Amino acid sequence: MSGENLSSAACIAGGGPAGLVLGLLLARAGVEVVVLEKHADFLRDFRGDTIHPSTLEVMHELGLLDALLKLPHQKAYNLQVRMGDATLSVDFSGLATRCKFIAFMPQWDFLNFVAARASEYPTFQLRMRTAVTGLVEEGGRVTGVRATAPDGPLTVRADLVVGCDGRQSDVRERAGLKATEIGAPMDVLWFRLSRRAGDPESPMGRFASGAIFIMLNQDAHWQCGYVIAKGALEPLRAKGLPAFKNSVSALAPFVADRVDELRDWEQLKLLTVRVDRLERWYREGLLCIGDAAHAMSPVGGVGINLAIQDAVATANLLTRPLHERRLSIDDLRRVQERREFPTRVTQRIQVAVQRRIISRFLGGDVTPPLPIRLMARFPLLRRIPGWLIGIGVRPEHLSR
Repeated sequence: MSGENLSSAACIAGGGPAGLVLGLLLARAGVEVVVLEKHADFLRDFRGDTIHPSTLEVMHELGLLDALLKLPHQKAYNLQVRMGDATLSVDFSGLATRCKFIAFMPQWDFLNFVAARASEYPTFQLRMRTAVTGLVEEGGRVTGVRATAPDGPLTVRADLVVGCDGRQSDVRERAGLKATEIGAPMDVLWFRLSRRAGDPESPMGRFASGAIFIMLNQDAHWQCGYVIAKGALEPLRAKGLPAFKNSVSALAPFVADRVDELRDWEQLKLLTVRVDRLERWYREGLLCIGDAAHAMSPVGGVGINLAIQDAVATANLLTRPLHERRLSIDDLRRVQERREFPTRVTQRIQVAVQRRIISRFLGGDVTPPLPIRLMARFPLLRRIPGWLIGIGVRPEHLSR
């Protein structure tokens, strides 16, 4: 194939949180790495805008926390969730981390920040508007990728290709890696409403009969998520936009004076929720992490946190083999072994929440299950969901 040719120790497909954090960590360790991002920038609405305490801890270990928190953000020290007649406050105050809060920050700001810091290292390259179109294989081993770039075809030869290109991963499809579908009973409609003086500060969730509504403080506006049963979008649209706005007003009365900011259905973006997990995350010369390896439910907003933890574990385990040019399939297997357990546990919890809470409320039953009633009654128990959301199972730390 004609066009540009590059050679690197690692080639990462996808400039999301997992891809850029991994690129930063490898470059920091002196490993040559190329990150390919198909878009021209990171400006996309309704991506996960949460930076969890465990991710903030990683930023501290990198010496970047103070600089990161100079960017505009909102701190959430707790999350308020009302389920029927029970109000649950998810508490982060007991976490053994420097930051006992979730930072709400536009994801494009976080990605631009990480990309800028990675670019300070001479071994890092970020290629925007560059989409992977195929894998280069030799003797059954992946040895690079083919891509389209602004100036024409691009071939990157690499000891390791990492798929960080999300739940619709082209890399994992082209690699022939098979996923187990776990399923989700809901989808989410995301939209914005303005914030005004006197509005609450903390993120909120409201579970009512047949409806679930989430509001995230983004300073000048609320990022709103309206949870619907899988396949329920068309019946909802058939009832008309006024009926939808009335439902939002009933779930969050303090925004009733601004629901008319929703003028048409185009302002609402559908997130089709899927939960899956690769049976095997790797093959010779290739590894998938983050959503490319395990698509998460939006329950708890932990998908980004898990993806970044994957990136840290990958850097910890693969930096030396990449440096020494002796990367083996056993090294890739160790990454999956390290990260599959927290992924499985987290997905099991998400599925339990989907079945026992979300499906119940969407089906019209407003009785909170016993664990929720106990956590609402006993403050110490609120630290359990705080730990699961804020830190998660098996948090990772930099090994060097």
